[in-house]
Amino acid sequence: MAGSPVVVVACDKFKGSLTAREVDEAVAAGILAADPRTEVRIVPIADGGDGTVAALAGAGFDLVPVTVAGPTLEPVAAHYAVRGDLAVVELADTCGLLRLPGGQLAPLTASSRGLGEAVLAALDGGARTVVIGLGGSASNDGGAGMLRALGARLLDTSGAEVAEGGAALQDLARIDLDGLDPRLQETEIVVACDVDNPLLGPRGAVATFSAQKGAGPEERAILEASLATYASLVSAVLDLPGLDLSAPEDAPGAGAAGGVGFAALAVLGGRVERGVDLLLDLVGFHEALHGADLVVTGEGSFDHQTLSGKAPMGVLQAARRRGIRAVVACGRTTLSPAEAEHAGAVAVHALTDLEPDPERCMTYAAELLSQLGGGVV
Repeated sequence: MAGSPVVVVACDKFKGSLTAREVDEAVAAGILAADPRTEVRIVPIADGGDGTVAALAGAGFDLVPVTVAGPTLEPVAAHYAVRGDLAVVELADTCGLLRLPGGQLAPLTASSRGLGEAVLAALDGGARTVVIGLGGSASNDGGAGMLRALGARLLDTSGAEVAEGGAALQDLARIDLDGLDPRLQETEIVVACDVDNPLLGPRGAVATFSAQKGAGPEERAILEASLATYASLVSAVLDLPGLDLSAPEDAPGAGAAGGVGFAALAVLGGRVERGVDLLLDLVGFHEALHGADLVVTGEGSFDHQTLSGKAPMGVLQAARRRGIRAVVACGRTTLSPAEAEHAGAVAVHALTDLEPDPERCMTYAAELLSQLGGGVV
């Protein structure tokens, strides 16, 4: 590069090792050690899932602590991100898989209540727009727990509240939305989501995602039937302008996060935006590209899941549209050079190129990333 090069470093977290900002800082340190003239612009990124709030904090948002119900209703200390009257709430941080006590999966009983409690806290804090990042969910409850935290009542035939979790929805007889927090009607709800699955059916929440939450064939049958009952009762009580009441469960994204997408879209009147695109806008990534000569992006594993729309793929696509060269810094890669080039990366630098032991790669990720950074300019 002639003159003083401008490099944008926009990496996602290395799960289990470093936050997005820590990854960016390690790569930047290596770049500056190799060429101190370089102007390095750090932009931590995420896609709406695990690490979203941390990435926003690294990009200048304020963090607000909040104690909410975890997936099995134990209290957990979480955060939401805020800038002005915009709040971003991350499901993974409140009641996701990472919050399961001891990592014990609970597909039938896990609840999304903690997400609703975080949304409520954001409203209490003055938020007028709430972005809900969906990803890494532990529950299959159709967002029922979230709605209950926001004032809905889910009742059985005797008028008693049904238990938390997806399986208990099979006992549902009536849904009362009259107690929903009235501030929701004046709040813009945006769902950051990278899947277009409907709530029910062969591409639905249960069929597509519940196995990774611990549901076997019998549990999946229970959950599918429960969500069908729930969706029917929700549709029966909805009266939202512009909503197709015939089948809101078929809306793209309704199946996200065990069906939380359905509740956010149908009941809260939210709209879906592609998670990576929304987050890139929020962190100022596109502004950082002005005058850039090179973009460095990456995540722990650069693989076929990345190509399906995770955060680094969004960065590569944006760089390509602007005609800016892009390289990947990652923990490991399973992609061929041709696949990486097709994705938009002119080169891939993996920690495993320097250290073949995966455990040492995780332990010394920052040092190794700095070494990688020295070779990208």
